[in-house]
Amino acid sequence: MTTAVLSISEKITVLPVIHGSGDFAIEVRRVMLEQHFDCLAVPLPPSFQAGTEEAIQQLPGVTLVLQEETTPFDSSDWSPETDEAVDQVRRASYVPIDPCQPVITALRIAQQEHLPRAYVDPETDRWQPTTAVLPDPYALKRVSLEQFASALLPGLARPADGPARDRVHHIAGRLRELEDKYESILLVCSLTDWPWVREAYQEQAQPIETVDVQDTRTCAVDPRTLLFLLGELPYVTGLYETARARLDDDENLSIDGLKQLLLETRDRYQAELKSRARKITPQLLTGYFRYVRNLSLIERRLTPDLYTLIVAAQQTAGDEFAIHLAETARDYPYAHPLPFDELQMGIDQGRLPGGETVELVSRLPGPPVTWRTCHLNPRPPREEQQEWQMQWDPHRQCSWPPDDDSIERFRTHVKDAALALLGVDLARTEKFTTSLRDGLDIRETLRNWHSGELFVKVLPPTRGDLDCVLMFFDSPADPRDYPWRITWMAEHHDESTLALFATDFHEEMAGPGIGVATYGGAMFLFPPRPVPEIWSDPRFDFVDTLEERLLAAACHYSRERHIAVLSHAPPGPGWRRLARRHKRKLVHVPLSRFSQETIERLRQVHVLNGQHVRSYAAHFIRRS
Repeated sequence: MTTAVLSISEKITVLPVIHGSGDFAIEVRRVMLEQHFDCLAVPLPPSFQAGTEEAIQQLPGVTLVLQEETTPFDSSDWSPETDEAVDQVRRASYVPIDPCQPVITALRIAQQEHLPRAYVDPETDRWQPTTAVLPDPYALKRVSLEQFASALLPGLARPADGPARDRVHHIAGRLRELEDKYESILLVCSLTDWPWVREAYQEQAQPIETVDVQDTRTCAVDPRTLLFLLGELPYVTGLYETARARLDDDENLSIDGLKQLLLETRDRYQAELKSRARKITPQLLTGYFRYVRNLSLIERRLTPDLYTLIVAAQQTAGDEFAIHLAETARDYPYAHPLPFDELQMGIDQGRLPGGETVELVSRLPGPPVTWRTCHLNPRPPREEQQEWQMQWDPHRQCSWPPDDDSIERFRTHVKDAALALLGVDLARTEKFTTSLRDGLDIRETLRNWHSGELFVKVLPPTRGDLDCVLMFFDSPADPRDYPWRITWMAEHHDESTLALFATDFHEEMAGPGIGVATYGGAMFLFPPRPVPEIWSDPRFDFVDTLEERLLAAACHYSRERHIAVLSHAPPGPGWRRLARRHKRKLVHVPLSRFSQETIERLRQVHVLNGQHVRSYAAHFIRRS
């Protein structure tokens, strides 16, 4: 029940709202369904009534009701010397038919309940909106509407003399007229207006004279530009409509909807990039939401805006995931064709169906919005990728040096891990005498605790070295997934001779002359040495799989007894027999020892169509 705080008189109850807020739309619905009213008053002029109520019937399809303003002619802009027409920007006001607009929600319920509607705003030829920075609407989950509205009273600015004051007086006068006809009236208006409407009502203000205005028209909105029209994110707005249709709980959609948005983004991201997608683990999501919370609190908000969501996604999961999040957030699931001309929205402007640009002002303005820039490196369109594929020179290709540096550092790390494992086999334990040697052996000391003796570890120097490292990221590998197989020679003494199998780099073009592939497996020989192309060498035709061919080549070209093998599972008996045939021994390094995120990043390799491409490759390559 609303209290006397929100009552203007015995017959009039005011419901102050923040326009464009889904939380306030839910509050409006709750009040209208719990209490009985015989008239609804909304802060819109009568000229918008027919168009607005017709457009509401098209929901969940989003539209807007447009009213162009008369452009005044200023004679000071004209002179006989120029005798040229002065270009003036056309201006129009509009009502967004947004499911999350509290006023639209009230009108929608009133139509369904056959409740009389009164449009109490004055007719104005030039609409001047009033906005203010207001608290986050999510606070309604913890405080009542009465407390929320009362807490804002000291900070609300009194309307200035002129159109703003005349508007408040007109609304108060219209409410007095409605009292003669109805016994219980609900006024849904902005939080910035309600105390001054009550004050004007107590002063017995009268309506002002009306002016002639243009006719309204209804326009559909380009689905790609709904972000500039809707109060909530288009995806979250769709969730509100889905919950309404299914009679689901939507009380916490302002937060739960963001979680669902992120999960949907993750599914689309992984479906499109497949093996190249970064693993969006629960741990990463936990860090993401913590980052979002901190950014929101820094900006003194309880819920994040789109900019905060994208910046956090970019910092935690990379540009590609952030782009998918932005694209998912602007998707509205109910964007179906409507029987109206389509208008493209922008920042405070729109492009009419005829192609003309008009300045737009909302009749239901929410808090002021700050548009900020976030630099993301987008994926090139498919048409451009196809054009780059056709321009590829098959006789020229090379690697990208940053990729080489990353994979060589990782090869060194795997080699060191394998050498450490070799030393573990030679480790022994002895009683402590005069030196701790390589450290106290806790296990053996506890086992002999009754004797009072201390035991230390002795790790003798590793015998031998490693000059060959095998990496199997996807084993067993399907040859159909990895059609690109090649042996690359080292360009300098710090690089290995590299034999690899990977996905087809022509399928994913990052830029002109820049392809992207994903390693399935690779063999590294260091120090580098020239070897024949192993994929066409008949000496290795006795094997069946891609991994076995690399293993056979490693056993053939390695000069050391041990070969490091990085893979998920240890080498099987067949691989060990193959190694023994060449008098080699395999040292398994588990792939699980390394971060999955690091592995996925290292698997991505960029193929350049010649060394000249290196001069501009960094401009196109996205490092997630």
